[in-house]
Amino acid sequence: MNPFLAVVIASFLARLSYQMARSPVLPRFAEHLGAAPELIGMVVAASTVTGVLFKLPAGALSDLFGRRRVMLLGAVFFAIPPFLYPFVGNASSLLALRLVHGFATAIFSPVASANVAGLGEARRGARLGWFSSANDVGATAGPLIGGLILYATTSFAVSYLLVGLIGMLALGAALLVPVTETSAAPAERSLTARTVEFRQGFRDVITTPAVLTAAVVEATMYLGFGAFLGFLPLYARTVGLNDAAIAVVLTLQLAVAVLAKPLTGNLSDRLGRKPVIVLGLFACAAALPLIFRMASLAGLLATVPLLGLGVAAVTPATNALIADLVAAQRLGTGMGVFGTIWDIGEAAGPILAGVLIGQFGYEPAFDVIAAIIAAVAVVFAMRIRIATAQTGSSEQP
Repeated sequence: MNPFLAVVIASFLARLSYQMARSPVLPRFAEHLGAAPELIGMVVAASTVTGVLFKLPAGALSDLFGRRRVMLLGAVFFAIPPFLYPFVGNASSLLALRLVHGFATAIFSPVASANVAGLGEARRGARLGWFSSANDVGATAGPLIGGLILYATTSFAVSYLLVGLIGMLALGAALLVPVTETSAAPAERSLTARTVEFRQGFRDVITTPAVLTAAVVEATMYLGFGAFLGFLPLYARTVGLNDAAIAVVLTLQLAVAVLAKPLTGNLSDRLGRKPVIVLGLFACAAALPLIFRMASLAGLLATVPLLGLGVAAVTPATNALIADLVAAQRLGTGMGVFGTIWDIGEAAGPILAGVLIGQFGYEPAFDVIAAIIAAVAVVFAMRIRIATAQTGSSEQP
């Protein structure tokens, strides 16, 4: 099978399963188990915390042992943990299971991204945009299917059993990913040689300031997006929406991102990464306060597309920038560093939002988060110098 197509199919199914498990079902499940807003934020963020700890090692190890092998390991975690959710009886157990389930994206995601980025420099932004859109198709269908199943059955167990079945399909699809030159591990290397290379690769990537800058930008965007995913279902119920309507709102936001990412990725190839990233951050900062002031389905449907456009602008451009900045043999490590910092932002979003909402309410909470995103956009716009506008590969802090 074509390597790009194979990774896209496996990632689509993995993302579909993951998003069905997460929103809107997860915060509702945590609330059903009696969790307070602060604990709900921790539950939503738990799988992302696993990503913070393990994306970097997974990406770096894929450079040494082969990307296909590591992708298969990640796919196992999409297939097995969902079947344990029906046995969860309290919020603490749910938190622990979410930490385990987080190994799925922690291991799989950076390696899949590195595989796609390693297929060539030409049109890298566009290719990563298509790849990200394919992931988002799964992410779009996930909340819709999850919300509708929960609405129709009122059963969390049924919802998570379906998550597990789709996770099994993701594992099967990952088995179809071929071993390519860019994903095969070099043969005949001793453990000592692999250890030395692991350390060297980590040092090369982590000491590149522009790599860290791009990762922080993505993390900031996901600070807001993670808070949005974690608390929109609960906010929407306070203004009278049912689970099906909430699923439609989430689906619209993700659908906009799906359609826009190939275009924004291609735009970053043509105009450079920086302007696309800056505009995306400002769009996210503008959208969040508006969304959490809407009191009707029509209002939410009118405002969530702006957030979708912001996410669509930032994600392909930052992924492509990372790939521009690291050597081909370090792509796994680069995407691991990127994913780790990104997950710090995504994990912090629901936690920060939970604390702020518990103390001040929805509107002030998302005003603060939007201000953080806008501040990072201003700093990025003013402090990052672009030496090559076409690719952005010479961007420096």
